[in-house]
Amino acid sequence: MRDDVIRKFYSSFANLDAEGMAGCYADDVVFNDPVFRNLRGTDAGDMWRMLCEQAKGDLAVVVSNVRVNSDGEGDVGHAHWVATYHFGPKRRAVVNRIDATFRFNGTGQIVEHTDDFNLWRWSRMALGAPGVLLGWSPFLQNQVRAQATKGLRRFQDKRR
Repeated sequence: MRDDVIRKFYSSFANLDAEGMAGCYADDVVFNDPVFRNLRGTDAGDMWRMLCEQAKGDLAVVVSNVRVNSDGEGDVGHAHWVATYHFGPKRRAVVNRIDATFRFNGTGQIVEHTDDFNLWRWSRMALGAPGVLLGWSPFLQNQVRAQATKGLRRFQDKRR
């Protein structure tokens, strides 16, 4: 069942098992969230690999409200999840509340995954004063996106 795929995905994340997470994805998956935009295929799996590696045991993941229904174009899954961790060199505490939407292919793998959260709220926790003052601004949000993408590319380059 599709809801089992969602549960496996988050159980794998809670256990820092990025390969288990990536195994829930189809080869042509598309991932989007407010920071990482339009990651396709292995880039999506690599993002989770990077995040799991960086977490180093400092991550709690709690998932709730897992449900799957059909919208006429296929099965659509939803989940709410909360990630609690410390971010950056100052190890600022972050509690990120996220709503996820999934689409599945015929074999039950995830082909689309979209996470939605308030980037300004995240930046206030993760970045401190700059996030409080400028986290709402496209300038800072684009800086966060650029840094995250740069970090993903560095991670991928090291793996090759």
